[in-house]
Formats: sequence, structure tokens, C-alpha cells
Amino acid sequence: MIFLSGLNRLYRSDDVETTALRSIDLQIDAGEFVAIMGPSGCGKSTLLNILGTIDRPTSGQYRFGDTDLTTLPEAALAIFRRNHLGYVFQSFNLIDDLTIEENIELGLVYRKIPRQARREKVAASMDRVGIAHRARHYPNQLSGGQQQRAAIARAIVGNPQLILADEPTGNLDTENGAQVMDILAGLNAEGATIVMVTHSPSHADIARRRIDMLDGRVVISVRNAI
Repeated sequence: MIFLSGLNRLYRSDDVETTALRSIDLQIDAGEFVAIMGPSGCGKSTLLNILGTIDRPTSGQYRFGDTDLTTLPEAALAIFRRNHLGYVFQSFNLIDDLTIEENIELGLVYRKIPRQARREKVAASMDRVGIAHRARHYPNQLSGGQQQRAAIARAIVGNPQLILADEPTGNLDTENGAQVMDILAGLNAEGATIVMVTHSPSHADIARRRIDMLDGRVVISVRNAI
């Protein structure tokens, strides 16, 4: 599904050149749940941003299936993101003046899905993560755990091929963090491909594979005993 070959990412300013990723070779198969770990500044968020086509590599190749994403123009990448990717962020990134239902529906509006079909998909997505009773509430009326469940519902409503989760439990207490991990593990068991950045070893153990990064390189890739 995902093939990275010789991937590098350099950031340059007038006086400084910083290498965020160094010669990354990585394959992630459909249906995997991969956790990426490492100290701050090791390149894990940069790698996730490149997987999500929010950032581009300086050199190397990123193929998604048969498509070489490194050659696509920005307009084509925007369509790719809309149709194939779902995102879960540490800070939830919900729109404050939209209801939870409207937040989840927004991506489907951009895909020009008919209204009745959108409502059915949104209802199913909210049921899946247990927030249907909060559909008409606004983000600031929800707890952190409920907001993150809403963010997951938004990520999965379009049935994406890949879910990218950037520290999805980072702003949550232990109980709510465990609930979010249960949801992600359940989605993976149903066939979703998930790549998650985390600082939590216990949450990384829930994934099927753990990748450790250091100084912009993949230093360990190990399959967890599930």
C-alpha cells in the first residue's frame, strides 16, 4: 500500500540546513496498524506529514499503491487527501461554530456526496464511536475525550484507505486515552490501515507494528505480539 524509498527531507534557511528525514525505506501494508515512536525532533511528525501529503520530501519516492505521489501537483494531492486519507490530531481541530454533526459531515460536502447519503454516513460514523447523542452539540460543550471521538468519526466517515493519527491521546487523561485506543484498535480489526505517532509505549503496544526513529532515521521496526 505505502512504499517509501530513499526518502529525505531537508529544511533550509539562510544560515542553517536541517535534515529531518534521512534515507527512509519503509513499506506499510494494507490493514496494518503502525505506531511511530521516538524522542522529540527525531522526524516522526515530519514522516507523518509526508505520508499525509501535507509536506513533500526533498528527495526519494513515496508511492501509494501504484501512484507516485512525489510527482503529483498540489491540486492532485488535494484530491488524493480528500478521497483516500483520514486525519486524527492531538488538538482535535474541530470547527468551533459548527455542531459535531456538521463537523463530521464537512468533508463529505466537499466530495459532493448527496445530502441523504451524507446524513446516513455521518449517523453511522457517530454511532461507531459512541457520540450520536452529542450530534447537535458544539465542540466546546464536549469533554476532551468526546471531542477526540468526534474527530475520529470525522476521519472515518468517508471510509478512507489510510488513517493518520498524530498523538491522538496526547491531550487526554488515562481513561479517555484508553477509550480512543480501543476505537482505533477496533477500526484496525475491521480492516482500516492506521499509522499513529505516539509517545506512549503502552499505546504503541496496541499497534501491530512499532517503528522507532532517531535523528531522522528508522532504527527499529518490530511486529508486536497481538
